[in-house]
Amino acid sequence: MNMLSSRTLIKKINSLHSIKYLSIHFSNLSSEHGGHYFPSLSLNNIVSSLNNCNDIQFLKKLHACLITNGYQDNIFLGSKILNSYAKFGFLTESRWVFSKIINNNLSLWNSVLVGYFRACQFNEVLRLYCELRGKNIGIHSQVITFSLKSCVELGDLELGCAVHVDAIKFGLGTDAFVGSSLIGLYGRYGDIEDASKVFDEISERDLVAYTSMISGFAQIGDCRAYEAFEIVKCMLMDGLDPNRVTLVSLLHAAAQLQVVEYGRLVHGYATRRGIGCFEEVFETSLMDMYLKCGKPYNAMIVSANMKFRSVASWNALIAGHLHLGQPKEALNLFVLMIKEKQKPDLISLANGILCCADLELLREGKSVQGYAIRRGIELDIVTITALIDLYLKCDNTHTALKLFNGIEDKDVISCNVMMAGFLQSGFADEAMKIFREIVIMGSKPNPSTFLSIIAACSNLGDIKQGKCIHGYVIRHNFESNTDIANQLIDMYAKCHFVDCARKVFNGLKCKDLVSWTSVMMGYVNNGQADEAIFLFCLLRGGRVLPDSVMLICLLQAFTQLGYFSLAREVQSYVYRSCMENEIPVINSLLTTYSKCGKLHLSEKLFVHMARRDLASWNAMITAYGMHGKSYEALNLFNLMKKKCIVPDEVTFTSVLSACSHSGLVEEGLRVFRSMKEDFSMIPCEEHYGCMVDLLSRSGQLEEAFGFLQSIPLKYRGSAHSSLLAACRVHGNTKMGEVIGRQLLQMESQNPSAYGMVSNLYAEDDRWDEAAQIRSAAKERGLKRPAGYSMVELEKQVFDI
Repeated sequence: MNMLSSRTLIKKINSLHSIKYLSIHFSNLSSEHGGHYFPSLSLNNIVSSLNNCNDIQFLKKLHACLITNGYQDNIFLGSKILNSYAKFGFLTESRWVFSKIINNNLSLWNSVLVGYFRACQFNEVLRLYCELRGKNIGIHSQVITFSLKSCVELGDLELGCAVHVDAIKFGLGTDAFVGSSLIGLYGRYGDIEDASKVFDEISERDLVAYTSMISGFAQIGDCRAYEAFEIVKCMLMDGLDPNRVTLVSLLHAAAQLQVVEYGRLVHGYATRRGIGCFEEVFETSLMDMYLKCGKPYNAMIVSANMKFRSVASWNALIAGHLHLGQPKEALNLFVLMIKEKQKPDLISLANGILCCADLELLREGKSVQGYAIRRGIELDIVTITALIDLYLKCDNTHTALKLFNGIEDKDVISCNVMMAGFLQSGFADEAMKIFREIVIMGSKPNPSTFLSIIAACSNLGDIKQGKCIHGYVIRHNFESNTDIANQLIDMYAKCHFVDCARKVFNGLKCKDLVSWTSVMMGYVNNGQADEAIFLFCLLRGGRVLPDSVMLICLLQAFTQLGYFSLAREVQSYVYRSCMENEIPVINSLLTTYSKCGKLHLSEKLFVHMARRDLASWNAMITAYGMHGKSYEALNLFNLMKKKCIVPDEVTFTSVLSACSHSGLVEEGLRVFRSMKEDFSMIPCEEHYGCMVDLLSRSGQLEEAFGFLQSIPLKYRGSAHSSLLAACRVHGNTKMGEVIGRQLLQMESQNPSAYGMVSNLYAEDDRWDEAAQIRSAAKERGLKRPAGYSMVELEKQVFDI
């Protein structure tokens, strides 16, 4: 309908004025050209000329000749003329001819509908179908079939269902051709249940019906794709052999399931029967199957044996390696394609740019863009979206945004890429703006859209907006999507609405390990470790095996509750499951043991680790510091430097904290200087706080106060609290009062700050000032959280 939309005569369609205009036009044309170009022609000559017509002007002259030779009322020629006009996109002329020959002959309607479908005029097919329904002359199966196919092409499921009802009314529901088209319609929209019902109602199933059902199962993209192979068994039992189209659908099903054994069975069957050999579509599908099943070597063998590799084959090969996370190999294939003088299309260029994006090769990505510009190739939205992804991954957000804003008709995919880029760059609020733009455009969000916008709400801590998005998810029927539900659980948990996270979890039918881990982690991070352990017990009851991430979450829960014996059980499970090389799990065990007072077990774990990462060294240094083993922490830090392991901010925080708790002032100052001089690392708030705490604990309050004044203002929060606490301990009320005023100015909404300053005044018997501070806190509605005992929690957990 693209050509139709560009014609000025569309507004005159079906009007008497239009018919009159065309009548005069054709009369003039016949008098002008009839005698000169087409002297008296026979019917066979006109039919032959119509079949070979490839020019619209020639068609118009031929039509004029038909009128002058008295064939204007011939139904057979009229149907050929109108179909020829439809093929050229001249729907106004085609409709005019149809209005001249229209009658109650059903075969004529069939012919016209088929002609319009073959001319890709799908809207016209459905318009004529609706007109035919009102004539009460019956409906042929061919009319139903091509109307259903038009609904598929236009994405009109509602009208397709209405056509299905008509098929049942006219007794065509069991027809094999109609049934195949209905299966194709429902399969296209993932409604495999209705497709199966249609398949069961077909009285005599042929190869087309079976293949349609196999294609339906192959398209749904979940575990039900297995049923495509069950359908093949029934097909073989009915004495029908698969053809090339059937095998291509089966390869697609194997690719969806990522079961290479099924794909190899199809490959072997095709080889034995000689089906699809040296046929491009089949071989390309074969390559795609091997790539999606993680067998790039087999795909390359298929590619090497191809007589001719078209652009589509190259595209499948490059996209397959990208899908496998092998952008370097994909880029090499793209370069090889260019070297073999194969002219890339827009899909090839988009894949080439995506390779550069994944490898963060901005210069090479720009060269692909330059290639397109030099050859005058107009980039489509897919290629521009790939360029946006390139610039975002190469930290050039400004250029990416400029490209995005230059797209006139933005689609959901381009918006998703821009949202993901903003999230990656830490601009969650900008991602929210893109989502609002999607809503204003009236575009339908897809799962990736919701994943990004929920992540944005989580990063912003905007629970109000997050709940609105949750409602939007429900309205668009995505609440059963496991990935989206997991993201919602994470969002609620991070915003401290763990009860809402649990409700989403409970309502999820298909829970995966991520679902369980997300809600458990939410409980742990919100101080409800007992609930996390309870959930783990439910999970184990379902015979689901935990992964390393879940074990780490479980160990964090045991650490909070001090359950040493249960941590030992986790260690036993780790060794039984051959997970001892999972470094993050061993690091978590090390931390759990140290926090449960079992430093010797932490040391044993650390010594016997086959491989250590930076987090392992940090955990052990922290363990030593926590147990007052400051010299051991410093020795481990020095050993770490000898092994050329570069420390990070956490390392220095742990070492400085160890020095602070043991009063090793000189050693702490040396480490702090080393941080800046040897590793060029800028101290953060934790490091400054440790240094002030180190000086304060040793009674050097003046030095601590002087050091505090040299700290950047934004990093003074914890340092002020440490020095104020030291002033209370050492009875330096004068300095404490100065520090207290500064602290209240900086943290006016922190109830702990008011409590510390009030206690300082109270210990100096300045009760009026203490009361004023507490009143100020009460007026602001500030209240410190009440303490609680872990005894009852422990009883609840062991009662499970």
